[in-house]
Amino acid sequence: QVHLVESGGGLVQAGGSLRLSCAGSEGTFNIYPMGWFRQAPGKEREFVARISMNGYNTYYAGSVKGRFTISRDNAKNTLYLQMNSLKPEDTAVYYCATGWGQEESQYSNWGQGTHVTVSS
Repeated sequence: QVHLVESGGGLVQAGGSLRLSCAGSEGTFNIYPMGWFRQAPGKEREFVARISMNGYNTYYAGSVKGRFTISRDNAKNTLYLQMNSLKPEDTAVYYCATGWGQEESQYSNWGQGTHVTVSS
C-alpha cells in the first residue's frame, strides 16, 4: 500500500500551464507504475496518462497528447503532470493512482484529488 497526495491544482486561464504533483508516502514508490485520471463535473472519471516504474514508457489519452507530460522522480517519491495549452474542457478534479492500463478498475491507492479550473 502507498498513500498518495496530489497538489498543484488551481485556477488558470485558457492557454496557460499548471504542474500537478503526486507525492507518495512509501519508500518503494519506484515499484509502482502510475497514472493520472480526471473527473469533470457530471462526468465519469477518465484516463489521462500513465508511466512505467522507471519512467521510460508513457502513454496519453488522445485529448491531452502533445499538451500534457507525465513524469516521475523516484528519488523524491513524486509523480508529475505538466499541463500546457490548457483548455476549459480540461477543468476537472485530477487524481493519481498506482496501476497500469487505461481503465479505472486497473488502478488502486487513489489520492484525494486536486481541482483544476480553466477559465475561457
